Amino acid sequence: MQVFHIRYRNAQGALMRILNAVSRRGLDLPSVHAEAAGQEHAVTMLIEVTHKQLGQLCREWYGIVDVIDVRSSAALQQHGEPAWAPLPPVSATVAGQSARAALA
Repeated sequence: MQVFHIRYRNAQGALMRILNAVSRRGLDLPSVHAEAAGQEHAVTMLIEVTHKQLGQLCREWYGIVDVIDVRSSAALQQHGEPAWAPLPPVSATVAGQSARAALA
């Protein structure tokens, strides 16, 4: 599993072009997280890729005009844990905090 970190300018269709590079190859995309990162935006994806696909994706992403930077790293996995543990929804954590505050 590889974790990709891509910084891009938030121009119309930029994120869609980034994600289409993955979907055109029929790769499984178990986790995607996009957020504003200062003046730019960033997307983090977890993808199972071969070495060849890794090179193809990076070349395609760098070919997109609005992409600023592409980085990848191997996903760290501890024995017995899933490769990627999604965070709970923000509404669940906010509700839990307000419930604890009410009990205090």
